[in-house]
Amino acid sequence: MKLTFSPTRMDATLTASVAGDVLTLNGSALDFSPLPPGATLPCAAIGCDWIAGDVTRDEAGVLSVPLILPHGPIPWPAPPEAQAVTHPEPMEVGDGPVALPHYEAPQIEEDAE
Repeated sequence: MKLTFSPTRMDATLTASVAGDVLTLNGSALDFSPLPPGATLPCAAIGCDWIAGDVTRDEAGVLSVPLILPHGPIPWPAPPEAQAVTHPEPMEVGDGPVALPHYEAPQIEEDAE
């Protein structure tokens, strides 16, 4: 399964795991096994807010699933390590938990006076 990402600033979190053609997002399973090679499943037909576009299966049988990638605040200018969520690379994933791109801004401590 190939995951692509649409970075979105939000405080929600996303967990993902894969088992064959089943993608589980925050505990909700999406079974894409009925999608035949060369077919497209429109985003509107999926009914999941985490899906960012149409799901496709290429002629070789590989599923491509676009996901919303939530991330918290990122300081400006963005540090290089924030690239993981601001410009995430597509991921080829197999069965098991998915390590989604993540960035956490360092906490700013206020001076106690």
